[in-house]
Amino acid sequence: MISKPEKQLGVVPASRPVMPKLNLSFRLKDKRRRTIYGVIMLLMVTTLATVPTIIPKGVNLVAATQGLIDNIRIMFLHPAASNTSFGSLVGALVQSIALAFLTTLIGAIFAFFIALMASRNLAPRWLIDIVQSAMAFVRAIPTILWVLIYSVALGLGANAAVIGLTFHSVAYLVKVYADSIDELPKDTLAALRAMGVGFWPLVSQVILPTVMPSFLSWTFIRFEINFANAVAVGAAAGAGGIGYQLFMASGFYFDFHEVGMIVYLILAFTIPLEIISYKLRTRYIKRAGK
Repeated sequence: MISKPEKQLGVVPASRPVMPKLNLSFRLKDKRRRTIYGVIMLLMVTTLATVPTIIPKGVNLVAATQGLIDNIRIMFLHPAASNTSFGSLVGALVQSIALAFLTTLIGAIFAFFIALMASRNLAPRWLIDIVQSAMAFVRAIPTILWVLIYSVALGLGANAAVIGLTFHSVAYLVKVYADSIDELPKDTLAALRAMGVGFWPLVSQVILPTVMPSFLSWTFIRFEINFANAVAVGAAAGAGGIGYQLFMASGFYFDFHEVGMIVYLILAFTIPLEIISYKLRTRYIKRAGK
């Protein structure tokens, strides 16, 4: 309402904003939403129905839970190198780190050149379809299976692990590298081509400095993935390393003291790696933004 003095002066106050009413009712009118909720409910019902079948008959759940808690307490509160020396475990950890670093480095080099053939900003459509289809096929098969496939051809050992991890790393990095290059504005690249800039000068002087922070981030992520895979294939493919020591301690000796020691060694590497990679990416991104 306008007050009497305001009417006399001819002043009209600004209209107050009208707050929209929030509709908090739970609606299922959207077909996609109904489908999602239906799938979630189906998974929940299936899980609840199958859990009793997983538990063996005659198992005392209270005693099993107590045993699990005791094993966890032994692993994390009383770690020790019982069946081998601490130096051997550290050496095995270094071997797994070296495997992850080597496969990431080789994979990044090959992936960079292949990504140039998979980028919509640089390559023709027919070549993009061929490269992306091949890389999608490689990514569809898990890394462990690639290692086992090469183990059949080359035998169990580090050679199969290196080739298998590198093979999957190339397919993974080609995808993310090509997507990073595709984020560059097409008009800018087209203008540089019109000015007579060649392909390799365009890549080395324009594209690579621009996308290097993204490349660095994805490469470090792949290094972390390769380290986890190196631990997994240590026993599966006979590649050795800390994964083989973990398999022997848990599946052969049933020594939870040593399992705890190995877990702490892995954490002692992965946590600083995450901190270093974050700081390096942040510093490089700041330099690139200047």
